[in-house]
Amino acid sequence: TAVGFVEEPDGSLLVAAGSPASAWAANLLVEPACHGTIGEERRAYRAEEIEGPERARAITGLILRYGTPAESLGAGPAFRLRPVASVAPRY
Repeated sequence: TAVGFVEEPDGSLLVAAGSPASAWAANLLVEPACHGTIGEERRAYRAEEIEGPERARAITGLILRYGTPAESLGAGPAFRLRPVASVAPRY
């Protein structure tokens, strides 16, 4: 699923669902391990649901980045996706 995001200085991504019934957001609530692809780079992330002022800042950042959102932006859960260090394969 293509999802708008705001990249934080620490490399984490802020994302928010437009609906409480959003399948990708429901999946993250059950299993926070995920992968994301930005351009040619694919990374592993761990999702943390965010609330309160951090959630409001994420929604504001998404609106500023992508312009006027659908009325429902942020009606569903919001998350911080933290990069997970990848482990080099052993040979």
